[in-house]
Amino acid sequence: MIAKLTGRLDESGEDWAVLDVQGVGYLVHCSNRTLAALGGSGEMCTVYTDLQVSENDMRLLGFADAGERDWFRLLTQVQGVGSKVGLAILSALSAGELRDACAAGDAATVARANGVGPKLAGRIVNELKDKAQALPGAMPGVSVGGTMISHAGGASADAVSALQNLGFKPAVAAQAVARAQEELGEGAAEGDLIRVALKKAAG
Repeated sequence: MIAKLTGRLDESGEDWAVLDVQGVGYLVHCSNRTLAALGGSGEMCTVYTDLQVSENDMRLLGFADAGERDWFRLLTQVQGVGSKVGLAILSALSAGELRDACAAGDAATVARANGVGPKLAGRIVNELKDKAQALPGAMPGVSVGGTMISHAGGASADAVSALQNLGFKPAVAAQAVARAQEELGEGAAEGDLIRVALKKAAG
């Protein structure tokens, strides 16, 4: 199976690009984010690929990085998510945003993608929620205002998790805890961080 292509961008359209690899033109279907990352016509670029074969079609999907490709494969395992919908989701959300939405059970964010209704978005986050932290796009920490909030453990990470459990979105929770950490200092206890972060988030 073709796993990666490196060549010159020959032409591109709304959701596709043609890569010239040593004289052979490969048609790859891409998300908007990948198309933007490829650059202009004539430039050298690399795409990670996934080949999908059905009874009456064979198509090559191209991705700017392996993480986006892995997310595509995970999304298309969910019933009702085909290649078109998978690319639409990855056009609307970055891997990190998708990971955060699934971790928080935030179906409304996933539903921002074209062709994704509330029911399908709910199915996606429900099926991927438990896997979210291990999925591509998971980062070792989030930097907010110059303060790093680690997801690997510690009081700050536990405080972010606690705020998310109370219904705050991941980005809001991380920002509130970062501000609390700036106010209280690096050695602040989890309980103090949660208390101050709640005030920050509600303010």
